[in-house]
Amino acid sequence: MNFYHNLITQKSWKFLLNLKKRYRFILIGGWAVFLYTKALKSKDIDLVLEYEELEKMREEFEIFKNDRLKRYEARSEEVEIDIYLPFYSNPGIPAEELRKFTVTLSGFLVVEKEVLAILKQKVLMERRESVKGRKDLADLVSIFRLPDFDWDEYGRLVKQYKVEDYVDFTRKTLKTTFKIEELGLNAHQFARLKRKILPLL
Repeated sequence: MNFYHNLITQKSWKFLLNLKKRYRFILIGGWAVFLYTKALKSKDIDLVLEYEELEKMREEFEIFKNDRLKRYEARSEEVEIDIYLPFYSNPGIPAEELRKFTVTLSGFLVVEKEVLAILKQKVLMERRESVKGRKDLADLVSIFRLPDFDWDEYGRLVKQYKVEDYVDFTRKTLKTTFKIEELGLNAHQFARLKRKILPLL
């Protein structure tokens, strides 16, 4: 099942592929989740850039600084680009730390899935009651369902970066969610999945 309209996600994906040809970045957010899970496509693009890449990007895009959210933002038609910078941004784990936890997936440099789960938990807290928040929850569950998700590594990262409040919020959210149709999980299937995930959180 798609979360966003196909035309929008196709445009976003094509745009992301073009960005990959011209800039060096670490991919986070919904598209990174999709590369791991192949579950839900994304609409927005989330990148971690070095400052020199940001300056290169300024030559092509009008880029705005969002001091409240500690990130930079650009737009191309319906596609929104959120840009995170070292020693300025904290998308869940400080941006400068993310380069320690990267793998190459489908030609993209992405954060490891255990780190990506933590980043998704932060935005889930921030956008809990919104449409995007619902997508964040579905993305997070799709990561937790991966058979090779390393729960021990995830737990170590939670302690290292002191993000236990993200985990508490996720636990509460899962307990009060009864199905995720976007992932094809009905009430019975989701209840069974929660019995597996909740003790590990």
